[in-house]
Amino acid sequence: MAPGRAPTRRIEKELWADGHQVVVGIDEVGRGAWAGPLTVGAAVLPTDKRVLGVRDSKVLTEAAREQLFERVAGWCLAWGVGSASQVECDELGMADAQRLAARRAIEAVRAQGVQPDAAVVDGKWNFVGDTVAHVEMRVKADRDCLSVAAASILAKVTRDREMRDHAVHYPHWSFDTNKGYPCPVHKTALQGYGPSAIHRRTWVFMDHYVPWSGVPRVVPARLAVPEQTALF
Repeated sequence: MAPGRAPTRRIEKELWADGHQVVVGIDEVGRGAWAGPLTVGAAVLPTDKRVLGVRDSKVLTEAAREQLFERVAGWCLAWGVGSASQVECDELGMADAQRLAARRAIEAVRAQGVQPDAAVVDGKWNFVGDTVAHVEMRVKADRDCLSVAAASILAKVTRDREMRDHAVHYPHWSFDTNKGYPCPVHKTALQGYGPSAIHRRTWVFMDHYVPWSGVPRVVPARLAVPEQTALF
């Protein structure tokens, strides 16, 4: 039995009643990681059929999410996952990287011939912007809203699989288990080996967990202070 209470279509039904025809649930994963992409999932659900066991991805085990993934993907009328790479996270900053990943996820939905006219996002920040005409922001939507919970599973499993693939090429940082998030093993690996090619080099952990002067924290171009031109 899946943990916790089951999310419902209550928010989707409110939006349908207000005249919105296609509601997409949006959720993000990887924002707090030190390595790897930031990933956004988007899910448009049918109005009637339901898949049992769908919950916010954070309360499910990795095995449970993997078991649900194909069922959820097949259940959706359309779904998409968009990512911003660690390079884009560094160059754009996390806010713009999240907007970029959301836009890519919604573009993937539209590529399937489905045009969302309303979106539900978890939290108080509209990172979808004008990509969808109406955006409903709800705290705990990943727990309460069925389409957002579905999107969270699609995003989490997709990103976890990518991080497991990265672990084959970067074994010292144990990305197969920590998925790029900070933990004692990850921090120790940074102190011993420095950052991998998929670490976010602009983040403050570079100051605290990478002791080598030859591998400094990167200052992104958008924050660099231009050199002052001398006046004579």
